[in-house]
Amino acid sequence: MDAEKLRELLIAVQQGSVDVDAALGRLRTLPFDDLEDFARLDIHRALRNGMPEVVFCESKTDAQAIAILARLWEHHDRVLGTRVSPEMARAIVAEIPNAIYDPASRLVTLIRTELPKPAAGEPHAMVVCGGTSDLPVAEEAAQVLEFVGHHVERAYDIGVAGLHRLLGEVDRLMAANVIISIAGMEGALTSVVAGLVPAPVIGVPTSVGYGVNFQGVAPLLTMLNSCASGVAVVNIDNGYGAAVLAHLILRQIKQATP
Repeated sequence: MDAEKLRELLIAVQQGSVDVDAALGRLRTLPFDDLEDFARLDIHRALRNGMPEVVFCESKTDAQAIAILARLWEHHDRVLGTRVSPEMARAIVAEIPNAIYDPASRLVTLIRTELPKPAAGEPHAMVVCGGTSDLPVAEEAAQVLEFVGHHVERAYDIGVAGLHRLLGEVDRLMAANVIISIAGMEGALTSVVAGLVPAPVIGVPTSVGYGVNFQGVAPLLTMLNSCASGVAVVNIDNGYGAAVLAHLILRQIKQATP
């Protein structure tokens, strides 16, 4: 249950269209909902921190992912699954026809109610990445932010191997309220971006790279040791985690804006 659904229920009780016992019945599953013997769904997480529980589908069976998504769909108007393989996506869509799969981001979405479009001038994020190989992580971050109602600018394939490409995006970078910088190889993009802009920068190391890249450990260490200030770093390939952090920053800015 998200904040809007709870508000509607409380208004209905206040107006007398829903009696107290019926409301109690609808709230009884809070704060979690047990699902067989493999999941305990946190269905009022959005009430606590503004972001509902999201299904990390990797390593789950098709049946488990489908059951969790379907149960969350009973409670929420918007449901998100991450790290979904094409094979799992086909199984999900077959069982839940409302599900939409995006192969670029590997996200499955269920949307019953569209969010209002961000207004012009609202705080926004920018997602940048070093190379085309980083696109799955970049699109995961960008689309998660869009899923929760934010405007997102994108600038891809602007890595430091051709610094002029990055410098061509300086105006847009300077206008962003938070930047997610995604890079593999040695991960230098994040430090360079943070040295150019006044906004907080969230670094996402990716597992893209040769040999001693160590599946993303090399860019992770580079970002953690950034000589530029104002950098926060999430785990390797964690576009979702970067998006949530950016969402919280943008939400705080919006709430503080008169």
